[in-house]
Amino acid sequence: MVLLEFSMSPLGKGESVGKYVARSLDIIDKSGVEYRLNPMGTVLEGEWDEVFGVVKQCFERMKKDCNRISCTIKVDYRKGHRGRLTSKVASVEKHLKRKLKTS
Repeated sequence: MVLLEFSMSPLGKGESVGKYVARSLDIIDKSGVEYRLNPMGTVLEGEWDEVFGVVKQCFERMKKDCNRISCTIKVDYRKGHRGRLTSKVASVEKHLKRKLKTS
């Protein structure tokens, strides 16, 4: 299983790129892949090909009307472990013995 965090945005489209990010989130939401949106990117959870396939769909959509795109991707693979979108946070909260702010 893979946790993949990515941020993708067009360059040269001004300071506010929310409409481009929203299009990507529409693709992600409709994909059925587990995800969490945060202020700096989106974390996907699934099999390698599945999560990278979603990122590719977002890229293909963005490149239709964006000549330059910046993308950062961070991947955490752990064999056989599902549900890490929530369990990783829960583990830290357990050590702290309190709830944390999460998005």
